Amino acid sequence: MLKSLRTLLTLAALGAAPLLAAARTPVILVTDIGTDIDDSWAIALILRSPELDLKLVLTDPADTVYRAKVAAKLLEAAGRSDIPIGIGDNNPAKGEALETLTPWIAGYDIGKYPGKVYQDGVGALIDTVAKSDQPITIIAIGPVPSVALAIKRDPSLAPKCRFVGMYGSFDVGYGGAGNPSPETNVRVDPPGFRAVMAAGWKDILLTPLDTCGSVGLAGERYHAIWSATGDPLLRALVESYCIFAPRQNWMVCDYFATHSTTLFDCVAVYLAYSEDLVDVETLRFDVTDDGYTRKSPTGAYTARVALRWKNRDGFEAQLAGRLLAP
Repeated sequence: MLKSLRTLLTLAALGAAPLLAAARTPVILVTDIGTDIDDSWAIALILRSPELDLKLVLTDPADTVYRAKVAAKLLEAAGRSDIPIGIGDNNPAKGEALETLTPWIAGYDIGKYPGKVYQDGVGALIDTVAKSDQPITIIAIGPVPSVALAIKRDPSLAPKCRFVGMYGSFDVGYGGAGNPSPETNVRVDPPGFRAVMAAGWKDILLTPLDTCGSVGLAGERYHAIWSATGDPLLRALVESYCIFAPRQNWMVCDYFATHSTTLFDCVAVYLAYSEDLVDVETLRFDVTDDGYTRKSPTGAYTARVALRWKNRDGFEAQLAGRLLAP
């Protein structure tokens, strides 16, 4: 039963597009991994997406060394310690250090990570973009003070890159609320987000709570992930979830593994390789000091925004299928 389900999910993922037909897109992931568990799922999805070539993981914000350890341990578990890690600007005033996975990395020595660890992650971001012979897509799934700092250091960076991120709330708030919410990735550092939105990227594509806030895996799809104990990446994901669940205090986590938490960040990863399952609109908006993104015809910022799903269930099937297809 489980084997046949994994086969069906894998076929669903592979049938979504001719994955090997086009050149892989180089990407840099900017992540606040180690707070919510969805960042770990997002890394797993990148690693299982043949369209994407992960060039650097940049941790941001606040305790960026802690976050780098979480990312390094997960990449090692996946057998992908070839991927460099950049430690972002370690400024407690620029973020919230909710370290939910501290027990999971207990005793982990990042100095022994087999790959490269850049102490100056901001510089690593700039250098990775400069040395790439293809335009890089920056996938950002956390507050972005280090990206704002990189733009300040090198104003030529943004026009070379596409920016895809998990930010904002336009018509729908947390939990499907009918009113917008001050979305966390914006609320933590509004000046940094404003600087990034104004930087002149080749393209900006966002998934706000309107789409990413409703995504998760449940039932047989989630059970297949939970049961994939022979897969080192998924085993690490489940083990870290079991530590995360009782240590966070902002949502109800089902410790008995019947459904995932909300997988906000996985939608940003999806948008880095496809937009087929969402409706995208170009919006003008303003960013308030308390973290709201307000639509306005005269707004200071413009982005393409995935406002609605065409087929959310199709995305969730694809997500499960890709994760189960090492």
